[in-house]
Amino acid sequence: MARIKPQALLIQSKKKKGSTRISVTTILFCSLIVLLILLSLITTYKHWSQRSRGETRTGLSNFENVDEIADSKKYDLPGYAVLNTSKGNITIELFKDGSPEIVDKFLDLCQKGHFKGMPFHHVIKNYVILGGHSQDSGGIEDWTSKRKFHRQLPTSPKHEAFMLGTTKIKEDSKAFQLFITTAPIPDSNDKLYMFGRVIKGVDVVQEIEEVDTDTHYRPKSPVGIINVILQQVI
Repeated sequence: MARIKPQALLIQSKKKKGSTRISVTTILFCSLIVLLILLSLITTYKHWSQRSRGETRTGLSNFENVDEIADSKKYDLPGYAVLNTSKGNITIELFKDGSPEIVDKFLDLCQKGHFKGMPFHHVIKNYVILGGHSQDSGGIEDWTSKRKFHRQLPTSPKHEAFMLGTTKIKEDSKAFQLFITTAPIPDSNDKLYMFGRVIKGVDVVQEIEEVDTDTHYRPKSPVGIINVILQQVI
């Protein structure tokens, strides 16, 4: 068997080692691929991040638009009601913010003509004027029995004189009663809802208050509301 010279063995060893080396071109090519992948991931992340923020802003904008529409509808509602009575006109400022549900019900009934021809069926001097299509005198006892007791209690601003209110609303629209206070009424009766105040026509209210009544506080001569005119401004 022929011997391999040491010099030949060294040359063969160098050749084997050289074959396992990675070329510079291969390293650059792999680095470029990795860089492209990173750039693609960064671009994708930015795209979805911007899209997510855009959808969030759109959602918030939609909610803001809904609120703006609701507010605009609320302020488009008439803010005043003129009660044309047999004694003259009484102008009422409606509490659209303070009593929105009651005001909405009142406006709806006005448009349906509910208050046309409504009589003031009971007049208690220095206290209240009651109006409604139902002239049941059962409720008047509650007003008269507590009248003296009410005067001994402190009053609240929403129960001052010359306020427009109603009692607890029932399902039947005919049960929607109106009353106008002619003296302060304390906040002791949770059955009352104040939803407006007289800003013009106090003298008309006082004239109605002075009509002759019988022993049951019913006017001897008819007095009541002819119609109601709704106004946005006065």
